[in-house]
Amino acid sequence: MLIGNMDPSARDGGVVAGTVLIPMRFVWPYGGRSVYLSGSFTRWSELLQMSPVEGCPSVFQVIHSLAPGYHQYKFFVDGEWQHDEHQPYISGEYGIVNTVLLATDPNFTPILPPNISSGSNMDVDNEAFQRVVRLTDVSLNEVLPRISDVDLQTSRQRISAFLSMRTAYELLPESGKVVALDVDLPVKQAFHILHEQGIPMAPLWDFCKGQFVGVLSALDFILILREIGSHGSNLTEEELETHTISAWKEGKSYLNRQNNGHGTSISRLFIHAGPYDNLKDIAMKILQNEVSTVPIVHSSSEDGSFPQLLHLASLSGILECICRYFRHCSSSLPILQLPICAIPVGTWVPKIGESNRRPLAMLRPSAPLTSALNLLVQAQVSSIPIVDDSDSLLDIYCRSDITALAMDRAYTHINLDEMTVHQALQLGQDSYNPNELRSQRCQMCLRSDSLHKVMELLANPGVRRLVIVEAGSKRVEGIISLSDIFKFFLG
Repeated sequence: MLIGNMDPSARDGGVVAGTVLIPMRFVWPYGGRSVYLSGSFTRWSELLQMSPVEGCPSVFQVIHSLAPGYHQYKFFVDGEWQHDEHQPYISGEYGIVNTVLLATDPNFTPILPPNISSGSNMDVDNEAFQRVVRLTDVSLNEVLPRISDVDLQTSRQRISAFLSMRTAYELLPESGKVVALDVDLPVKQAFHILHEQGIPMAPLWDFCKGQFVGVLSALDFILILREIGSHGSNLTEEELETHTISAWKEGKSYLNRQNNGHGTSISRLFIHAGPYDNLKDIAMKILQNEVSTVPIVHSSSEDGSFPQLLHLASLSGILECICRYFRHCSSSLPILQLPICAIPVGTWVPKIGESNRRPLAMLRPSAPLTSALNLLVQAQVSSIPIVDDSDSLLDIYCRSDITALAMDRAYTHINLDEMTVHQALQLGQDSYNPNELRSQRCQMCLRSDSLHKVMELLANPGVRRLVIVEAGSKRVEGIISLSDIFKFFLG
């Protein structure tokens, strides 16, 4: 019996400590009435129930989050312990167990047992393994629908041509408001305004120069809070009350974080567009500069003086134009009818045997807020799914959520290392404002949903990403964002 008899070193499984977990899909493709998974990551004391894949009753799967490191696991099938001979395995004192290695650091070199067998079908390119992978990806059919390269290129060309013929004027609403901030405004007051207005960023106006000079975003507030919490910081909580946006933008603490990876500081130009710029160019500006919005600025003067801020263009607004145009002629774009799991779009939970170049980061509600902030900055993501112990979706923590700490100077009486993600989300709910619909925070979709349906959901105002979940359990399977859609279409 494997449970309860494992050696302590095997029980720990070489796990690298840390709060960031990597969700992995375990697959048993050999049938059975009841199939469970256990391993060093459960300390061999818990059986994780595996579920049949819809449309493939002989294939069982379960998603479980692992810390980076070396792990052992085994399957409990119809009351008997078994291992998968087509995956790496090791034979030892406690029988034969499968192994998996997760390394997010390219310099990470684990100490592995010398007698690991690679199995007979370990190459990812192996036909038998690819057949299993295809089976696990199926939602309704045994074989995923395919699209020819010609149809794919045709779809991309039609969308590219449509965006090239439309200008930013089509994004302008009949009525509305845009918020700009003066660079001499204290940053604390500025972030209070961002939260109160329910906006993630605002352009900055320099009265002396008579022009827009940049933007202030939630990421700035994250960097400021990390600076205040760091040892040796030159910025105190008291100074934040009077510290202006201009002083922050010009400060050394900000420049040190805007570097190109070689220790040299760089300054960002003010990224903007004009009302006559085409939508393709605007979308490419957003993607290439990794920003969420591009201000649409117009000046009737030849020298560009007295500019007017007309609108904040986003990928959501551009996608709405695409959906509106192709809604009644989607047949001209065959790719729109494909399920999202059949096309290379989004970030997905990696499967066993699949290279893990970009793991999908998720956090538990009990994780410290600093873990979330570090991920948002270092992993360059705009949101993190918050999941329970079964990896079922509970909530999502976004960059813009951090502005809730600006309300009532909450940042002055909390410790970022002690505050949990759950507490931070509760704080955001307590200071909830009517400009943000809470129901839009956790927009979800299924892997079997068509690309057209996903695009329609993402085109709704305020929705910037969809969490891909398993039907019923709401276990997270991936995430797809607005930028993912446009990178797929525009390259």
